[in-house]
Parts: sequence; structure tokens; C-alpha cells
Amino acid sequence: MKRFPYLLISLGVLVLDQWSKTLVVHRIPLGSGKALTPWFSIIHWQNAGGLFGFLDQLPPVWKTTVFLVLPVLGILLLGALFVKARRPWELILLSAILGGAAGNLVDRIRFGSVVDFLDVHWPGGPAWPTFNFADAFLSTGIILFLLLTFLKPQSEGESASDSLPHR
Repeated sequence: MKRFPYLLISLGVLVLDQWSKTLVVHRIPLGSGKALTPWFSIIHWQNAGGLFGFLDQLPPVWKTTVFLVLPVLGILLLGALFVKARRPWELILLSAILGGAAGNLVDRIRFGSVVDFLDVHWPGGPAWPTFNFADAFLSTGIILFLLLTFLKPQSEGESASDSLPHR
């Protein structure tokens, strides 16, 4: 199976993510934003922590380990899964995940944090944590990959043999 075309998905996610973040960094001052609808805004935010700001208060040496070394290891693991993948949906989703992971890793290297800017919220109410395109592809890809992996029906060749005697 040819895998190169699927890697173009990763490249597309990475380019979209970095292009959108570059626009935000150059056009919107940090901490500022603009409401586009009652439920959606573009806000320039820098996330020095992990998911939803998790572990933001770690000492710098631990931040380097957690937010640079672990993502590189994760990308290597995703690469191994990509090489072993056999179904087109696996390759598509792993490509989206790889592109998202690479996008946020590039931010960590460039800025020391991740640029977030997509802000979804109830009008006058609670908000989802601000995120970016890399986050969207990463989280959606992981959820769909897990769902399709664990919910797919087993073929006859994959089913476990029944080793228990029946009476």
C-alpha cells in the first residue's frame, strides 16, 4: 500500500495550522481577540502548559521533558503505527494526528508555548478552552481512531478461539 499520499494529509494539517497561527501572532495582540458570532471568537492566547493549560506551573527543566521530549516520542510511536497500518481509514486518521502533533511541537520549538486562538463558548456562558487547528485534528483523530479500532467487528481470522469446554 502506498503511504506517501497519506503523508500529504499530515503536511496539509501542519501547513494549515502554522499558517493560521502565523496570522494570529502577526495580526492579533496577545490576549486580544474579536467575536465573530455570539458563540465563536478568535483570541490570541499562548498556552505554556499542556491540554487546557495542564502542568503550566512545572519547572522549566520538566517542561522541556514533558512538552518537547514526550511529543517527539509520541510522534515516533505514531510513525510506527502509520507504518503498520493496513486500512485507509487508519492511515488517514494517523496522518491527521501526526500533522496535529507536529504543529504543536513546532510551536513549542518556535515560541516555547502553543498558540491557541479558536474560542467556542455559549453566549454569555461557559466556554470550551481555547484551541487551534492542530488540537482539533489531534483530538478528533485520536477519538475516531480509538472508536474505529475498538468498535470494528472482528473478522473470522481475528476472533479468539474458544478454549473452554462446553457441557
